[in-house]
Amino acid sequence: MKFRIAIAVATAAVAAAVMGPVSPSQAGTIIDDWAKVKVPPPPALKPVTVDAKTTALLMLDFLHANCNDKRRPRCVASLPAMKKLLGEARAHHLFIVYTGFGKHTPKDVWADVAPTKDEPWLSSHADKFLHTDLEKMLKDKGIKTVITVGTAAHGAVLYTASDAALRGFKVIIPIDGSSAENEYIEQYVVYNMAHAPTIAGNVTLTTSGMIKF
Repeated sequence: MKFRIAIAVATAAVAAAVMGPVSPSQAGTIIDDWAKVKVPPPPALKPVTVDAKTTALLMLDFLHANCNDKRRPRCVASLPAMKKLLGEARAHHLFIVYTGFGKHTPKDVWADVAPTKDEPWLSSHADKFLHTDLEKMLKDKGIKTVITVGTAAHGAVLYTASDAALRGFKVIIPIDGSSAENEYIEQYVVYNMAHAPTIAGNVTLTTSGMIKF
């Protein structure tokens, strides 16, 4: 028994010597280091000119149920800019797709940015490609680039834009049309889209006013 104990102690000592002492940086998690995190510089916003024939505008979940003064006032504040962007997209004959979730219908979209009867409507969860014909609709129209706006930034915008990039589409995200409950959520989504592996290479961050048709 003493021999076995001695062997165990010796083995532990060797392992400790090989691995070395555990430093605080190795021991800590992001939760432990939360207060130490420094905000990185913001990514650059870029002007972009789109080809109207191969670009679609995705209007994601601009519903009264989740875009309102109580839940997401920042979404309500974005509506004038989105109305202008939508008007320019229609004037240049972009393919425009609207989305919702649950039992919501086009009638639940804010009037200022509501779809016309000729603009398609899809219902899904955060990723609007899942369980819908969105990819087929886009490819049938020869779409290569999608402009993605909506709420929530950390829901429909994040996951639909990410999936679009992974499926080979170029993605334009006007950040003034990507709203959430607070600035921090919008900030981490923007940072993710600017740096996520594979995705970032297909994403351009901009504002609605920096888009030319």
